This record gives sequence, C-alpha cells and structure tokens, in this order.
Amino acid sequence: MLQRIVSYLNLAAAYVHLNLKAHLEYRGALITQVVAMVLNNLVWVTFWALFFQRFPVLRGWTVQDVITLWALAAAGFGLAHAVCGNALRLSGLIIRGQLDVWMLYPRTLLSHLLLGQMSATAWGDLLFGYGVYLFLVKPDFIHLLMFTALTISSSMVYIGFNVLTGSLSFYLGNSEGLTQQWRNALLTFSTYPATLFEGWVKLLLYTAIPAGFVTYLPIEALRQLSLIHTLFAIAGAISVLLIGTGVFYYGLRRYASGNLMEMRG
Repeated sequence: MLQRIVSYLNLAAAYVHLNLKAHLEYRGALITQVVAMVLNNLVWVTFWALFFQRFPVLRGWTVQDVITLWALAAAGFGLAHAVCGNALRLSGLIIRGQLDVWMLYPRTLLSHLLLGQMSATAWGDLLFGYGVYLFLVKPDFIHLLMFTALTISSSMVYIGFNVLTGSLSFYLGNSEGLTQQWRNALLTFSTYPATLFEGWVKLLLYTAIPAGFVTYLPIEALRQLSLIHTLFAIAGAISVLLIGTGVFYYGLRRYASGNLMEMRG
C-alpha cells in the first residue's frame, strides 16, 4: 500500500512539473492570472477586516479566525486545482465524449484524467492562503504544521466533491449548470463563519455541501489545537473523495465514447 501511494505521488509530481512547464511558456499570462486571483481574495479579506473593526467579535469568532478561514479555503482550493485542474472540467469532458484518450493510459483512469491539467489561477489561491496565514495570523510551528495538514485534507474535499458533481453528467446528461451551482455553493459556505448557521443548515454543510470538512472542523482544530477535530476533518475528506470516486466509476459504465482520434504529447 505504501509503495502504491509513493508511486501515485511520483505520478502527481511528474504531471505538476509538466503542466507548470507548459504554463510557463506563457509566463506573462500565468503571472497575470495569479496576481489577479490574489487581489480578488484580498478584497474579501479586507471586507471582513473592516467588518470586525465595527463588530470585534461575531458569535465567538474574531478577525483572526476569519482570516484563517479564508486562508484554509483558498489554500485548499489552490492545492486541489494546481494539481488536479481537470476536476473543474470533468462534466464537460464527459458530455463531449473526451474521456477516450485518457482510457489509453496505464493505471487508473481517474488519476490521469484529474492530473492532466492544472488551473493557473489556483496558484494565486495557494499563494494567497499561505501568505495571509503567515503574515497576518503569524502561526507558531505547530499551528503551521497543522495548517499544512488541514490544507491537504481540504484539497481532498474539493477534489472529491468536484468529481462527484462532475460525474452527474453520466446520469443526467448535460449537467454543467447544476455542477457549477453546486460547486459555487461549497465555495460560498466555506468562506463564512460556521457560527452563522444552525439547525438543518448545519447538517446540510456536513452532507450535501461538505463545507464543514473544508473549513469549519479545520478552524476548530487550529483554534483548540485539537487532534479530534483534525481526525474528523481528515476522515470527512477521505469519505468525500471515496464517494466521488465511486460515483465516477459507477457512472463510467454509462459513458458513450466520443470516437475522438487524438493523442496527448
């Protein structure tokens, strides 16, 4: 099992290296997209900073907690799609019958498919997440180590959820609109303090829209240095990833080939 994990990590590293080299062919465009995403995220953090100047505490949350929330959400999203950029394009690939070429590769189809492209703007999210956490929160070594582990678990939630929602196209046909709306719901709820939600809404955020595993549990883990919250966050992330993978491979039985004759270089 360990050897297999190391093998897939090497595969991911090789894909990231190749994809990054491809993006660096147009370095100006890459830098522009990264900077634009950093500035976009900074606007929202500035909004929350101004909000907390007027209301210093929001149901037990401080401005530092909200900055950590945004850092986790951005870093997790950035890591997920800097590595697995095709997770955002899965629905379209299925609809247009473009899985054919990926079926020619060795190992599992899904790993090659997800790793095949990276999102340039995701690097902006990743840099923003670590930047604001390091310079505004100023964590000690233990908090930084836990933040890194929770960034990885959050990225697993994003990947698993994107695979799950993208795979709806196997069952519903053209579901790109629904997929985008569901994905936006996860992003939106992941960037608001958990204390704003109660009752059935909170239940929804640990099931249909798993924002609880992206930021809510990780935030509590960081606030309390809680191993229990960390383990729950990781367990939730693994569950979302496994469910997404299962839905993809079950839906793959319904896939209709696009008969595309193309090869990737």
